[in-house]
Amino acid sequence: MYANKDISIVINTFNSEDQIYSCLDKIDSDVKVIIVENSNNIKFKQEVESKYSNVICELTNENLGYGKGNNLGLKKVKTKFALILNPDAKLNSNTLKNFFKTAYNLNDFAIIGPGVQEEKDKAKKKLFDKDNIIQTENVKGFAMFLNLEQFDKIGFFDENFFIYFEEIDLCRRIKKDNKKIFLDNDIKIEHIGGSSHNSQINYEMELSRNWHWMWSTFYYHKKYDGFLSAFLKVFLKLTSSSLKIIYYSIIRNQYKKNIYFHRFSGLVNSIIGKKSWYRPKIFKN
Repeated sequence: MYANKDISIVINTFNSEDQIYSCLDKIDSDVKVIIVENSNNIKFKQEVESKYSNVICELTNENLGYGKGNNLGLKKVKTKFALILNPDAKLNSNTLKNFFKTAYNLNDFAIIGPGVQEEKDKAKKKLFDKDNIIQTENVKGFAMFLNLEQFDKIGFFDENFFIYFEEIDLCRRIKKDNKKIFLDNDIKIEHIGGSSHNSQINYEMELSRNWHWMWSTFYYHKKYDGFLSAFLKVFLKLTSSSLKIIYYSIIRNQYKKNIYFHRFSGLVNSIIGKKSWYRPKIFKN
């Protein structure tokens, strides 16, 4: 039977001090945790490693994003399983126990996710009417249990994505290789959502989210369906965002203008083939 020594938890952080300690407090002290902090914050590294003996914090000295940051952490994992966990997610007392139970019974799986993928899913019980475990096409990136031996040939995340679509892309590659993805309704993980960073940088993160959502949308569809199909899929978004930039400029709503400018910019940069270069502007005192 599997035990805590068979799993490592990888947490990708960026200005996440407001959330990370609540997350770590819910993890058993005999579970190895690898934090990939997307900065050069030595003080954070020293504090978190001092407080938790099971935690190693890797500083990247730059903001790598979700995919590349998690890839860095996963390459350092030596255990059979890994759990990718967002800093605004918390395990409950039976999360790992129930995962091991399912892993032991299934054996043949690539990814297992918690049954509740979003808060709104709590009302959707019909999927689990007959079984607590069901196969699915993809899982949300906030909590992904990986059976690492199944990733030897596939690899992990496509590092061209900075944020958004990278877990969908990974799941699509897994399914193409005839590997299995499951949701387990007995695995419970509390996820706040959209709160992996400190509240002081909410505005900059909102701009970043809008830019990267659009960049990743076009890149993902181009990757699988080709340029023309991807362009047709985003054409209305491109037109809408450009018109809204003009509209919000006229009525002098700078906040909304900036949001739609970042949407437009993300799309245009992706369409012309530029890398996902935008990074939130974080200023520290």
